[in-house]
Amino acid sequence: MDDIGALARQAVEAALDAGAGDAEAYVEDSAGREIRVFEGEVESLTDAGQRGCGIRVWIGGRVGYAYGTDLGAEGLRAVAARAAEAARAADADEHAGPPEAGRAAPELAGLADPALGAWSTERKVELAKAIEAAARAADARIAGVETTVYADEATRVAIAASTGLAGTYEATSCYAYLQAIAAAGDDRQTGLGFGLGRSPEALDAEAIGREAAERATSLLGAAKPASRACPVVLDATVAASFAGFVGGLLCADAIQRGRSAFAGRLGDEVAAASLTLADDGLEPAGLATAPFDDEGVPRTRTPLIEGGRLASYLHDSYTARREGGGARTTGSASRAGYRSPPAVGTSNLVVEAGEASFGELLRRAGEGMYVMDVAGLHSGVNPVSGTFSVGATGRAIRGGELAEPADEFTIASDLETMLKAVAAAGSAARWVPFAGSVKAPPLLLGEMTIAGA
Repeated sequence: MDDIGALARQAVEAALDAGAGDAEAYVEDSAGREIRVFEGEVESLTDAGQRGCGIRVWIGGRVGYAYGTDLGAEGLRAVAARAAEAARAADADEHAGPPEAGRAAPELAGLADPALGAWSTERKVELAKAIEAAARAADARIAGVETTVYADEATRVAIAASTGLAGTYEATSCYAYLQAIAAAGDDRQTGLGFGLGRSPEALDAEAIGREAAERATSLLGAAKPASRACPVVLDATVAASFAGFVGGLLCADAIQRGRSAFAGRLGDEVAAASLTLADDGLEPAGLATAPFDDEGVPRTRTPLIEGGRLASYLHDSYTARREGGGARTTGSASRAGYRSPPAVGTSNLVVEAGEASFGELLRRAGEGMYVMDVAGLHSGVNPVSGTFSVGATGRAIRGGELAEPADEFTIASDLETMLKAVAAAGSAARWVPFAGSVKAPPLLLGEMTIAGA
């Protein structure tokens, strides 16, 4: 296995030789696998990987970026030359500049689980088949299963910069999910089950399949509920989806472009005191955890909403310089891979759990609605005003207990009103991989508008 840290340093030297005033190199070596199973057979099996280097250079207030897959000496020099050429052709930007070296990145253990490499492809296929079989066996009303998906990835990353920033790390991730289909007469409903971790060892096939089956069968017989304003309990997956959306609106790039409902609101009361939201790049179980961000700045925990007040925005080095006034990067640079330069983004978003059990949330709701799923969140929310109206499915709450299933209704509000309506957070938070990397508990909202029959 080659030293990708040495390759990153060589790339920086090549960029300086090409005329860069400052330079940064990002080297990535990753491999992943996706297995899809349908009716007990492998529907598709895909192995994919990427290995390459992206070089960012600064020349007199101008920045250029280039990437390539040839990590030999000649290949790195060619990428460096293209990056320098791009910088010379770019417009000057007074905020352009490399991230500054500062405190050392923390030592993080456990990001890479060797068990991932120890599992054969055949074993992973059997795991995916077991997940599908568990869903089918959980209830006689399960009429089918949409494609069951297993996916994993092992990644090595190295960053080096002329300013002194440097580091390497390895990480693994793994998740699986499926949609079970329940049927009773002409009625068909779906339910999601999922699990995630650092390796297949963390995935419980029985639990994933059973969750999908239970959620699907619980919705059989669903009908439109009456339109009204009532207490609402958001399932942890729904709470995570909203938290992921809010996290994106707290990225400084969206703030500075005026594309966020939270622009100019630092220090303002934007939520109930019972809601705490943070971006934690060091959370041990978070799949986005790393010792440093994607431009080499050490990760940290950044409070976003504390005590109901907007505590901070997320910055990378560019947005911090653009902000001025002493703003500093929060270690929130993110990139899709070596082919793209970094931009500000979230790492692990964490909604702090409370002390209320799920049953207590239902009892406090009294007569309301349990929202199990929403559709069209990203198209249904106006990022500037924060208003939203999205389709939902769930179950009525009657006398503080789950009652009849409901579908074909919408929930509507605006993000700030919704955040201020949070009356309690549940005690059982879970990681959800579908809105980035988000950990959230179920949330009780004192009131929300439901549009149904």
